Amino acid sequence: MAKNTYRNDAVSTGRARNEVRGRNEPRGSASTSEKPKQKKAKKPFFKMPSFRLNLKAPAFLSDRRFKLFIGFSLLLISFFMTIAFVSYLFTGAADQSVVQSVQGTGLKESGQEAENWLGLFGAWVSHYFIYDLLGIGAFFLIPIAFFAGSRIVFRWKTVSMSYVFGLCTFSMLWLSLTLGYIVLTTGTVSEYGFMGGGIGIETAIWLSSLIGWGSGLLLGFLLLIFLVFFFNITSISWSKPATEDEEGEVAIDRGSTSSLRDVVHGSARNINHNADPTASLDAEEEEEIEFDEDEEEAINRALEMELSSLKPEPPKPAAPAPTPTLELDIETEFEEELAEAEFDTAEGEEDDLDLQIEKTPEEEAADVLATENYDPTLDLARYQYPTVDLLNDYGSSKIQVTKEELEANKDKIVATLGHYNIGIASIKATIGPTVTLYEIVPDAGVRISKIKNLEDDIALSLAALGIRIIAPIPGKGTIGIEVPNTKKEMVSIKSILSTEKFMKSEMDLPIAFGKTITNEVFITDLAKMPHLLMAGATGQGKSVGLNAILTSLLYKRHPSQLKFVLVDPKKVELSLFNKIERHFLAKLPDTEEAIITDTKKVVNTLNSLCMEMDMRYDLLKDAGCRNLKEYNKKFVERKLNPKKGHKFMPYIVLVIDELADLMMTAGKEVETPIARLAQLARAIGIHLVVATQRPSVNVITGIIKANFPARISFKVTSKIDSRTILDAGGADQLIGQGDMLFSIGSDMIRIQCAFVDTPEVDRICDFIGEQQGYNDAYLLPEFVGDESSSEKADFDSSSKDPMFEEAARIIVQHQQGSTSLLQRRLKLGYNRAGRLIDQLEAAGIVGPFEGSKAREVLIPDEYSLEQLLNTL
Repeated sequence: MAKNTYRNDAVSTGRARNEVRGRNEPRGSASTSEKPKQKKAKKPFFKMPSFRLNLKAPAFLSDRRFKLFIGFSLLLISFFMTIAFVSYLFTGAADQSVVQSVQGTGLKESGQEAENWLGLFGAWVSHYFIYDLLGIGAFFLIPIAFFAGSRIVFRWKTVSMSYVFGLCTFSMLWLSLTLGYIVLTTGTVSEYGFMGGGIGIETAIWLSSLIGWGSGLLLGFLLLIFLVFFFNITSISWSKPATEDEEGEVAIDRGSTSSLRDVVHGSARNINHNADPTASLDAEEEEEIEFDEDEEEAINRALEMELSSLKPEPPKPAAPAPTPTLELDIETEFEEELAEAEFDTAEGEEDDLDLQIEKTPEEEAADVLATENYDPTLDLARYQYPTVDLLNDYGSSKIQVTKEELEANKDKIVATLGHYNIGIASIKATIGPTVTLYEIVPDAGVRISKIKNLEDDIALSLAALGIRIIAPIPGKGTIGIEVPNTKKEMVSIKSILSTEKFMKSEMDLPIAFGKTITNEVFITDLAKMPHLLMAGATGQGKSVGLNAILTSLLYKRHPSQLKFVLVDPKKVELSLFNKIERHFLAKLPDTEEAIITDTKKVVNTLNSLCMEMDMRYDLLKDAGCRNLKEYNKKFVERKLNPKKGHKFMPYIVLVIDELADLMMTAGKEVETPIARLAQLARAIGIHLVVATQRPSVNVITGIIKANFPARISFKVTSKIDSRTILDAGGADQLIGQGDMLFSIGSDMIRIQCAFVDTPEVDRICDFIGEQQGYNDAYLLPEFVGDESSSEKADFDSSSKDPMFEEAARIIVQHQQGSTSLLQRRLKLGYNRAGRLIDQLEAAGIVGPFEGSKAREVLIPDEYSLEQLLNTL
């Protein structure tokens, strides 16, 4: 900002009254002459006292080491007082008798009885300053000591000690008097007398006896007077002053506060810290010069003359007598506009201000934000998220493990290990909803493998199934033994989704699985997994786990942000979600049902998802983004043009309920697109959740397994299945009914899966399905698979076998497309009979190969066969 920095000096001092101060020249220094000022400045009405002693200080006071000693001592005192004073608020009443009886009891005994955090000395110091002297106002001694020490040690020049000392001193005394008066008026001296201290209480008693209730008015008056003089307030106005701009006068920076509004909003400039924070208070007070109207007119005329003669040459600091130039200290755009307004009014002597409306920085920002961010949820603006009331309440979940059961299990574990000469240093129990974890620390020299081999012996002694030993527990120096509880706890989905941890989660795709072994709600992000593989024997909770995953996502995401592709070869597990087809489901074009049950449609859908993946990667490449989150953020901020094909892209979650059935019927046709999606689709928001009840190597192949870092295993029947799904044992030791192991990377967590019943899912789908939805489900790119018609077109009549027509009639007569039938009837070898079957398939007479079963005959009778043969 351009500032008027002219001095009110006489002409004979070497610098004219209208001469401009140089850029690096301090305010208090004269330019060329050291003569005293001939015309003294008018002194302000109020001036802080200055302390100047013309005594020569001893030499050791200027030593930097001594200064550091004093500075660190002040900092230590400030920290000491902070701890002691804060502790007094909690222990002052208990330490009062100790402090007062020190002489009779002795220091050693009194120090042991003191409850202050800093002992007897802290209790005595805080009692003296707070109780005997200043009350709560004694806390203002801390900033005085702290800033004084910091100024010495760290050489802080941004804070004036006179400013801190004046402000803290008044605040300390005024707060002591005010609190003493309040405590005395309310009659709570015995309970809260320490808040005012001895000075505050005695002064309040004296004032009350002298002027009565006028003491409160006096305290308010003192506060007002302090604010006016300390902050140099000249007017009490809460509105923004505009009179100076209208009159066209040049504002002279005198380091004063114009109104009470400036003080409240933090512009305390009576000491002019913004201009020169290192300046002392005395120098600043000498600079506070008041100008009358004649002097201001003279300054304005001189300013006009100076502006007309100045040239835009930069000052040369190397010259001995540089020509002073006008300093433009531009800090912000707003200050630059104010500076231009000031010089315009100075140049125009009698011209009025032109009322030109210019764009302020706020208005420019408003123009930029005129187009609001794109909100994809506005397509379904009235959509309401499902409420927790739709879920069943199974009552408050309480731990049902008694202390007697814990002690009995502990004794049995200790006794069993003792039979094999394994000593235990300590044992700790952590109770979970399904199992209790006993953490033991064996004696030194005990081999961990020795305890691991006793898994069956411990299960025998405890007479319990599902004993699982973790040796050692990752991150701890203990060995864990998981023992099932006698009475299991029901973990309902309502108790998980209603927690604050889930409601306030900021994850992209939050999934609430259930509770860990420490009764902690376990929530993870599907977008960071990025794919999930589930396995478990029949009836152990896979379908309930899938419903819990889908329910969690429905509770946290809008239909515009998430779409599901549901594959259900069983045809009944995921059929409940048909009701939310127009909200959350995605499907192929010209498909009646969104939930896919046919194997051919599964293959087409997976290939369509691969096409969607490639299309999304092309859009991310054009937009210069690395993942879907960055792309959608750019699109929401309207940085991408929809006319160029850009659009808001939702997350797509592919859920396959039974992978084993698809691998048996389709094999490589299913494995290849699943592997492609698992390898590439993470960045563009397509995530896979694949479940199977047969975790064998021919179902969970190496290609699929390598791309699913996050895996869940419910109870399985053998250790081989456990190693197939988790690459580790333990899943065969689970107890079923939702008990599962969650593995991601090297971490393995035991979780009790939340239970969500079919009626709950039904109510949630009804609640969503009854609301307004899109016109249709989210349409995936169209994929056309290989049909039998294309194979029929490949039939070459020139290479037709001479016995082709006879073989066709035999097949149609017997309605059995078998190679062995042709061998017997036509007395052919296997190779020629196989070629005939291939030609019959190409001609559309028999169907494709179906394993050990005979091929399907597509021609019903001989008449239809003759018509077909005539066309070939």
